[in-house]
Amino acid sequence: MTTRAERNATDPDLGVLAGRLLFAVQRELFSTLAERGFDDLKPRHGAVLAYLDPDGVRATDLSKLSGQHKQNVGLLIDELESLGYVRRVPDPSDRRAKLVRPTERGLEQMRTADAIMADIQQRHAERIGSDDYARFKRRLIDITEHQRAHLRPDDD
Repeated sequence: MTTRAERNATDPDLGVLAGRLLFAVQRELFSTLAERGFDDLKPRHGAVLAYLDPDGVRATDLSKLSGQHKQNVGLLIDELESLGYVRRVPDPSDRRAKLVRPTERGLEQMRTADAIMADIQQRHAERIGSDDYARFKRRLIDITEHQRAHLRPDDD
């Protein structure tokens, strides 16, 4: 009888593959960020940092975009605010709401992370060919969105 470990070594399921890819990309991204002066960031911060916009984003939108619970996103925003990467400002379209907006350090981190991710993607595109990589990304986006659509609203 084959063990789960053996099966996942030779024929990993979608969850195992997605996890391996996520953790490998996070390790490279955050270790490179640390080398470039952002050594106070942790992979968990990616749930907020990956979805920040220079003009700001509401915490509820960060939660939806990242698939993380609102409470978790709130804690991450608190951490990033204390580290100097984001600040909460009033939303000009609704003064009762707050936007999470990157600071100058946050904007610098965003530019650096974008460049690192572009390098990672370029490396893979060169390895398997640009057309194949573009097809892979389109299919991965489709599978990801299809899977997310199967979540119940209270699972978000």
